[in-house]
Amino acid sequence: MWYFTWILGVGVALAFGVINVMWLEANGKFARDPRSGGTPPAPDGSTPS
Repeated sequence: MWYFTWILGVGVALAFGVINVMWLEANGKFARDPRSGGTPPAPDGSTPS
């Protein structure tokens, strides 16, 4: 019966990984965004000079 717990553990780990990726995609807030260039956007929407 060890195989039942093994496959259950693998299934839970895979489900956790998939849910984590889905949450990150939906959240959209990452520590570093390469598109931003390291500067925060201007509050009035204009581009900094």
